[in-house]
Amino acid sequence: MTLPRPRLDDRTFQGLVDEAKRRVQQRCPEWTDHNVSDPGVTLIEAFASMVDQLVYRVNRVPEKSYLTFLDLIGVQLHPPTAAHTDVTFRLSAPRPEPVVVRAGTEIATVRTETEEAVVFTTSEALSIVPCGFGHLATRPSGGEAVDRTEELALGRDVPCFGAAPVVGDCLYVGLSAAVPAGVLALRLDCTVEGVGVDPLRPPVLWEAWDGGAWRVCEIEKDDTGGFNRSGELILHLPRTHAPATVVRRTGGWLRCRLIEAEPGQPTYVAPPVVRGVTAFTIGATVPAEHAETVTDEVLGQAEGVPGQVFRLARPPVVPGDFVVDVTGPGTGADAERWIRVDDFAHSGPEDRHVTLDANSGRVEFGPAVRERDGGIRYFGRVPVKGATVRVRSYRTGGGLRGNVARSTLRVLRGSIPYVARVENRRPALGGVDGESVDSARVRGPMTLRTLHRAVVPHDYELLAREIAPDAARVHCIRAGAEDEGAGAESGGRGAGESAAGGVRLLIVPAGRGDVRGRIEFDELVPPAQTLALISEHLNARRPIGTRLAVGPPFYQGVTVVASVQAERGADVEKVRETALSALYGYFNPLTGGPAGEGWPFGRPVQSGEAFAVLQRVPGVDLVEDVRLYRADPVTGERTDATTKIPLDRHALVFSYEHQLRVRGA
Repeated sequence: MTLPRPRLDDRTFQGLVDEAKRRVQQRCPEWTDHNVSDPGVTLIEAFASMVDQLVYRVNRVPEKSYLTFLDLIGVQLHPPTAAHTDVTFRLSAPRPEPVVVRAGTEIATVRTETEEAVVFTTSEALSIVPCGFGHLATRPSGGEAVDRTEELALGRDVPCFGAAPVVGDCLYVGLSAAVPAGVLALRLDCTVEGVGVDPLRPPVLWEAWDGGAWRVCEIEKDDTGGFNRSGELILHLPRTHAPATVVRRTGGWLRCRLIEAEPGQPTYVAPPVVRGVTAFTIGATVPAEHAETVTDEVLGQAEGVPGQVFRLARPPVVPGDFVVDVTGPGTGADAERWIRVDDFAHSGPEDRHVTLDANSGRVEFGPAVRERDGGIRYFGRVPVKGATVRVRSYRTGGGLRGNVARSTLRVLRGSIPYVARVENRRPALGGVDGESVDSARVRGPMTLRTLHRAVVPHDYELLAREIAPDAARVHCIRAGAEDEGAGAESGGRGAGESAAGGVRLLIVPAGRGDVRGRIEFDELVPPAQTLALISEHLNARRPIGTRLAVGPPFYQGVTVVASVQAERGADVEKVRETALSALYGYFNPLTGGPAGEGWPFGRPVQSGEAFAVLQRVPGVDLVEDVRLYRADPVTGERTDATTKIPLDRHALVFSYEHQLRVRGA
């Protein structure tokens, strides 16, 4: 049972006043006016107020002792984490030479009368590589690619697909150079030949070569309606876009692949025709974080004594590299590098180690402890007296304020030649405030239980949450040979390798849905930096010989196609929107499932649950039909209808483009 927390003095303000009045009646019977208007009663209440404050401070002593005990067992408050997103820089006009955006470029939200601007900085340098149209080729399904560049140059009509278009037909567009993370504009001169296709949902998929496979490109705008008219197509290319060789021509190649049409949607009955192609780069995308980098900050002069403490100028410090340089007497020509450690337990007298309290910005050098034989043991080297202590760089910022909505980072703080504007096309995620004292008090007993060692699966989960508070869900399973190839069997998408005889830690980051509750698939893939941080933290705490694999779960895409009848007098469109929101919310890796805490790992998807979800929607009178389809959340391809979709024990469900037909009464 939980030990009771003592209350050293349980008296209250009113109790003190009442006790003083009782003593007045005993000691001064001639004092008969005890109303609040009496000056004597006013003095009693004033003294009672001061005593009440003293009682409050006395009762805080157990809490202070508790926090001291937490400090003794090594429990420190977790610092805030920085939100991250991708920002896209747009050029004012295509340039013949690369446009460079340096690392650390600041982008901010619009400052208002009530709120300060939220500032993000780019995490790496960005080069906006120019390109142009180079080559054109086509390949029928199962056939060889044919060069069509000369035909296009002569002004002839080039059919994009075969005479009778089938799934797998491809159109290849070769660029003069690969454009990693670039925003590409393709201007296509087309004629209406793809009879019957829906211009809003053409059954085509644009992909780019990344050096080892074809990666899906994001389509920002398609004025052509799937090659049905002349217009402009804007594509966002992957960061790994690399040169390739197609029809013996080398360049940055793209391909448009014909895929199976969605259920109920038409496909091409004749190949669309292209008469001209123009390509140019209009921008590029780079990661950014809600953190500002402080460089070359001087902390002060060393006094030559153990345990000296310095303070950073701009705490809190978000996770990242932290290196201290010591220069001056006794250090030679080059600065000595001091490395951050969690504690000095394993530090020797010559180890250049420091510790950092990320919340307060406290930098401490190793202490000296007097041993039983009278000798002194140094835990870490002591800087020479008079040496200058400085920090190379650290990042400050983070917190919930960084989780800004899409298209809100549009203020470029500083001018960049030829860059017209900037924006974040997705919401920023991962920002978490620093840990509260109440949370640390709950975590204290857990720390004693694990002793900073990962033995059982629950230990791995607790330690992972400590180092990565931006992870929405952490799940640990025993990995074995039967897990190999599970992703292909489940038809889902995810990363992570098998670790036979070890453990697999599945990380689900916090995503943000739209008004319907839909979450972008890319938001469910944890950042590589978070995975590396968790791996490094757990590798130092796992038993020797245990193999560890850290990555996202496998996501099984599911599409629900249903037909319902609305109640008499109900707004059909409102019922449809509410029902779709219910489906996206229930079949959701973060908020779905029977308990509303995220879809359980390995739980199969059954059509009966979709029936129940739709039947509970206000305004729905009858659920007529429900069909489930396996869907690939990357390519959009679907399988045949079924009533049950089993999931592997390391898989989660992902809602993909549910379709609902609502009939009025």
